[in-house]
Amino acid sequence: MSSKDTKKEEMKSPEAAATPAYVVVSNDLFQSTAALAAQAAELKDRLLRSQAEWDNSRKRIQKEKEEAVRYAAEALLEKLLPVLDNFEMGVQAARTATDAKAVAQGFEMVQSQLNQVLREAGVEPIDAVGHPFDPHRHEALGHHESEEHPEGHVMTQLRKGYKLKDRLLRPASVFVAKPPEGKQA
Repeated sequence: MSSKDTKKEEMKSPEAAATPAYVVVSNDLFQSTAALAAQAAELKDRLLRSQAEWDNSRKRIQKEKEEAVRYAAEALLEKLLPVLDNFEMGVQAARTATDAKAVAQGFEMVQSQLNQVLREAGVEPIDAVGHPFDPHRHEALGHHESEEHPEGHVMTQLRKGYKLKDRLLRPASVFVAKPPEGKQA
């Protein structure tokens, strides 16, 4: 057996594998490596903390958003409660009233109060009569012959339509004018 073969056999033996290998490192290199390891540990800690803060912020924002959606109508409902109170008082007064005009006047006051609350919330009625029919704002219930209104214009409104700022809440239910049968073009 040659010396090369002997060295190979020694390396393959379990005793050779268990023998620790030592590396000589300069003190500067060791200090530099230790400083880099400490910096890496600090950065890892900061990263984990930042991720936790981000996750907590995301959860808090999601919770606040859900609460905002859940209680979005709270302010409007608080303004509607006095209207409901006045309506209930009007109903009680109507049961015992002898003057129908006074009851009607009371309900007109409640209606005015309700309209004010809706205006403050951004709800506006759609003025349809006399305007051209607009399928985006009006719901046609039918046509009526009319000489006073131009063809295709709203001549009567059965139910008011409403919009919230620039968004349609409910279309106005209308009847659209058409020329009398003998005068159609």
